Amino acid sequence: MAIDGIDIRDNPIEIRRKIGVISHETYLYHELSADENLRFFGKMYETNDLDARIDDLLKQVGLSYRRKDRVMTFSRGMKQRLSIARALIHDPPILLLDEPYTGLDQHASATFDRILSSTNAHDKTRVLISHDIERGISMCDRAVILTNGSIVHEMSENEIRNLLQCRAIYEKYVDEHT
Repeated sequence: MAIDGIDIRDNPIEIRRKIGVISHETYLYHELSADENLRFFGKMYETNDLDARIDDLLKQVGLSYRRKDRVMTFSRGMKQRLSIARALIHDPPILLLDEPYTGLDQHASATFDRILSSTNAHDKTRVLISHDIERGISMCDRAVILTNGSIVHEMSENEIRNLLQCRAIYEKYVDEHT
């Protein structure tokens, strides 16, 4: 199996450098500060101009004012915003987004939407797993419906653009397979 032309068995470290993951699990070190977390991950991924990248990401996710605070003192939404910064620290070409809006309020969700929109879709592959059909459809150019771990339907671009049709297709396939 290959990702971005690289065999995952031959070079797993290089594959990890190409992927950023955002999920309901934050993958943060709670004893460290926001700055220390981003610095740790940035060094692990050998991020260039790390200080500037940390400053920029903390500003984008609205946590500059808490950069020196330990993550254990953060609310769930703040941890999720820092997790977004963690996943983006090395500017990966592949983003795996597994329910990334978990714990985000409306403002933080809009901030995340803005961050995702600012990433060049032509330079990035974004895989979003979501139960929020409207949000998912608004962000994609291809959609699949999974039921019990299997793809049961792939939506065409025309189906994606029609939200009512999209919802009806989703409900049909989920009802058939549950």
